[in-house]
This record gives sequence, C-alpha cells and structure tokens, in this order.
Amino acid sequence: MTDPPRTPDGRYIVVDGVLWRATRPDLSDAERERLVHDLMDARRAVGAGKRAGDDAAVAAARKAVDAAKVALGERGPVWWNDGAPDYNRRKVGNTPYAGWWATPSGRSE
Repeated sequence: MTDPPRTPDGRYIVVDGVLWRATRPDLSDAERERLVHDLMDARRAVGAGKRAGDDAAVAAARKAVDAAKVALGERGPVWWNDGAPDYNRRKVGNTPYAGWWATPSGRSE
C-alpha cells in the first residue's frame, strides 16, 4: 500500500479527491505510534460494541476514537499556527490546492 498524496505544505493527505488533515508533524515516532495504536484499539472497540448491541460501549469507544484523532491532530484545533483556514473533508478541487491537484505531481496517487 502506498501513502496517499500529501499537499505541498504537508497539512493534508488526499483520498478519493478529498482533503483529510494529516497527522501533526511535531509528534515523535513513539508518540505517533502509541496514538495510532490507541486509535485502532478504539475502532475495534466500536465494532465490538456494535456486534454486542452495547450502545454505551459504542459511545465510549467513539469518544476514544475522537480523543486519539484530536491528539494526532486530525480533528480539533489545527496544528499549524499561521492562521490558514482548515479545508479538512473538502473536495480538493474546491480549495486553494486545486491548482496543485491538477498537476501530474499532485495526482500521483
């Protein structure tokens, strides 16, 4: 599996033409790995709760997913500090990244 394209400023990855906020670059490898592990555990817990029909477990697991995503920088406040807006979950063609995306180097996914 190859990594998805990343915007030139490193703020987003592009999946199916949609921008998704990238993980904070200031995280150490160990911290990022721990948070990704927490995220995957929480996602598995969502599935387990759904299979068991346990709404409380699903809600708790979804909270844990959100907490991991916020800690990774993929949700919540943006991790950059230059005042640039957040284009998370937007079609890349409808953002200032459209020109970059239209180039061969942008679309190399």
